[in-house]
Amino acid sequence: MPRSVPLRRLLTALLLCCAVTMGTTACGGDDSTTSSSSASPSGTSSAQAQKYAKTRFVANAGLAAGATYQWVVKPYRAGKFKKGADGRTFALVKAGLAGGFAYNRLKAATENAKGDPLLAKAVAPLTAGIASLKGLATKLRKGEAGAGDIGAFESVISGIKDAGKSAGAEVKDKVPSTSQLGG
Repeated sequence: MPRSVPLRRLLTALLLCCAVTMGTTACGGDDSTTSSSSASPSGTSSAQAQKYAKTRFVANAGLAAGATYQWVVKPYRAGKFKKGADGRTFALVKAGLAGGFAYNRLKAATENAKGDPLLAKAVAPLTAGIASLKGLATKLRKGEAGAGDIGAFESVISGIKDAGKSAGAEVKDKVPSTSQLGG
């Protein structure tokens, strides 16, 4: 008589497969297709471009900050990542997805900052810190992240917030939906 697989084990395996798949696609390479000159917008003035750069920077940095706090920092402080904690696997999967999402949004925010000279100067020193977060999503998914890793994430986010504030673009946390984390 065949032995049935417990539903909990099946669900855990499914969630881990989805997390790995989504994590690798969210951190995928950039598409290097070139566009023709007729596809580029030409009606935006320099002042409007700078305004939109700040707006996009605030939106992307806010999403990164919100995701980091909601699904990485808060569960870590609550002890959800410790062995034997109730809901540990699910918390680690969400933290891994949030880490990949936050890294992606921070990279986008630094690209947005290049459109505004004052913001670009403020954010430029933080690019090395953002680059250091690249492997943190994988560490979170595997449950290998420690207090130092979480602290590094928090310091990069606070650095981005401070840089935005000094350039006149205050960043506020925006918690993305769970569906935004996955794709």
